[in-house]
Amino acid sequence: MPTPTDDVEYATFTGWVDRPTDVRPALEGDLECRIVVIGGGINGMSTALRLSERGQDVVLLEAEFCGHGSSSRNAGQLAGAPGGDLQLLNLLSGRKMPGMMRLAERAAHHVEDFIAKNDVDCDYEATGNAFAATSRGQMGRVRRVAKIVRRAGGHVEVGTAEELGIPRGFVGGMREVVGGMMNPGKFTLGMRRVLLASAARVFEQTKVTDVARTDGGVLVTTPRGRVHADKVVLATNAFAGEWDITPKHLSVPIYVIEVETEPIDPARIAALGWTSRMGLVTQHAIMENYRLTARNTIVFGVRRLERGTSYPLPTEKAPDPGLVEELAGAFATRFPSLADVKIRRAWGGWIAITSSWLPLAGQIGDDVYYSIACNGHGLAQAPYVGTLIADAIVDGRRHEDLETLWQEKPTFPPPMMMGRLGLRMIWAVDRFNDRINGSRRNARRAVGDTHRR
Repeated sequence: MPTPTDDVEYATFTGWVDRPTDVRPALEGDLECRIVVIGGGINGMSTALRLSERGQDVVLLEAEFCGHGSSSRNAGQLAGAPGGDLQLLNLLSGRKMPGMMRLAERAAHHVEDFIAKNDVDCDYEATGNAFAATSRGQMGRVRRVAKIVRRAGGHVEVGTAEELGIPRGFVGGMREVVGGMMNPGKFTLGMRRVLLASAARVFEQTKVTDVARTDGGVLVTTPRGRVHADKVVLATNAFAGEWDITPKHLSVPIYVIEVETEPIDPARIAALGWTSRMGLVTQHAIMENYRLTARNTIVFGVRRLERGTSYPLPTEKAPDPGLVEELAGAFATRFPSLADVKIRRAWGGWIAITSSWLPLAGQIGDDVYYSIACNGHGLAQAPYVGTLIADAIVDGRRHEDLETLWQEKPTFPPPMMMGRLGLRMIWAVDRFNDRINGSRRNARRAVGDTHRR
């Protein structure tokens, strides 16, 4: 009997867009510049673009092509709140919460401004996003998180599924007023277009093999050339651990999966009650995310995390079919009326998780800058943090939002519970809670209520 995952296309890039056809050539020979940026994701591109706008001689080096990594492989949710477990973050880093909240909302507005200023066609909808509760227990968690966010100065709304306009299979949730949804592949290619039109010198297909500090600055080595610069910015997200210069325990590389359904009859989507079109993030320890697209499909993912164990990380990795099967099962549980809808494609990407689950930035000496602005919220925060680092280099002082993230010393504790066993245990707790919290029953009851209306 056919199943929803019989004909899945497993991609080693992203399902949002095709690869660019105008990939820039690799670096050949040696050159000099004032600042070299390593990494062509939305963090590195934003850094290089801002430096170029401010008259700096900047070179960007990217191993594949700009936007090849998680910048274009995520769910496209532009978040307006900090990532991670906000209850735990408030407990451990309560004094930082107002600054983190301010940064998160400003980051989302920064991206919105970039889209408008540069006429980036990325299907952006300023819907906000929802922390969605699958059970009464998760709804209690939502209310506690909302209090933390409001106390930190954030803008959120709490309500039932009907009040928020999210699918009736969810009990309710919290809406982030700031932010929304986009096609991240289109956004990333739009940023790449703007960067390539700038004065920045961009070399794609150029893998960095070594970064070393010298008496006169830094020396970046690639297979067919070298760059000597006064300063370097490490903007490689999950891939930063490939070089000895990277601070130990800076982050953990995690591979996450997104999948997309076949196009769905608009009448069936309308029957869900998803009138707000907001993206949804469940309140599991390892979230599930769900979102509608402009092509009448639903993209969803995460639920289980795969840790990278050694460098270099594989760049052409396809999702594990077993994990795609699990995601399809979760989709059928959350949306029983769509259980027959087929999964058309699956892709994944490497993201970086810090030990604190907070974005961070710092400096080694006078010439090496680094940041990790991901933790699942990089689509909003990475471009903003990259811009702030560029300004700090030019101005010699840090913006208050960059100060919130700044690490005075490049020392970080080993990440807790981020090994394979720890991640498996967290997943098992989520599945146990799903079994006893009535979330499956809630979703099925919602389908019955819809049919009786």
